Amino acid sequence: MKNFAKLLGLALALSALVLSGCKKKPVRDESSLPATGPSSTIDPNAVAFAEDPNSSLTTRDVATPVNENQSVVEPVYFGLDRAAVAAPERPKLQAALKWLADNPTKNLVLVGHCDWRGTAEYNLGLGDRRANSVKRYLESLGADAKRLETLSKGSTDAKQGGGESEWQKDRRVDFVELRKQ
Repeated sequence: MKNFAKLLGLALALSALVLSGCKKKPVRDESSLPATGPSSTIDPNAVAFAEDPNSSLTTRDVATPVNENQSVVEPVYFGLDRAAVAAPERPKLQAALKWLADNPTKNLVLVGHCDWRGTAEYNLGLGDRRANSVKRYLESLGADAKRLETLSKGSTDAKQGGGESEWQKDRRVDFVELRKQ
């Protein structure tokens, strides 16, 4: 009983110490901040970069969207925090496979999207997992892996606020035609 009383007293003292922690965030003195001067006057569009002659990369960009959600076939939608292709979405992958067969000279970029919930880093990773999940499924159906690339946009294009019906539309993988210049 004596030990119990000591433990109880120690627990109360520790909890009082924890609860009496910092009450407000300290304010940083402006004089200690680095002097950065006026905002940058460099126009990022005016900066030109020389191409690396040793690079094997080619210049390319994504084609003009065919419809308003950029997908050349109907997008594949996902559940909250899910990256596996659900059974009801698999026929859409058959349509993507047919598009690849009908367009043998064209390639696809599989663009993974997320709704706005979660951190930017987490959503980029989830978008990547979704795009790669679709790619692996298409490869299992016989699609040429060399004609498929993945890209994650995470939650950069997601609609903030709203409700579940809007958020469901953001959890998807779009099939965007890749155009070489």
